[in-house]
Parts: sequence; C-alpha cells; structure tokens
Amino acid sequence: MRTKLKAQPGKDVVSPDRALSILLRIQTHRVVLNDSEPISGISTNNPEQLAILESLGIKKPTHTTRYINL
Repeated sequence: MRTKLKAQPGKDVVSPDRALSILLRIQTHRVVLNDSEPISGISTNNPEQLAILESLGIKKPTHTTRYINL
C-alpha cells in the first residue's frame, strides 16, 4: 500500500495510516420506511477519497459491494 501511494500520491496522502483514516469516512446506509423494501446507498465520495482509491487501483465502492472488517 505504501509503495502504491508513493508511486501515485494524492494530495497530502503518502502514509497508509492517513489513507485508511480518510477511506474510513465512506459509509453505507440502509433505510426501511413503513415496512417497505430496504433502500441501500453509500455516502458521496469526495475527490480526496477518489484519488486514494485510484492510486491504490481499487474500484469506486457501490452500495452492493461487500467488505470485510479485519
């Protein structure tokens, strides 16, 4: 991760710790109103998050993407 960030750095982001702290702000949301079908969504990604994802070679997350918390 450090190598990829140094090869294609984002603005003020060259450390993995900083990159992960920025990416942790991406949130998924699920809403159910009046017993209807659940609606899922993801928070809007800011340009800094998109630049980090691009430099790491990771696709932009969608509401159907599954992630594992380690």
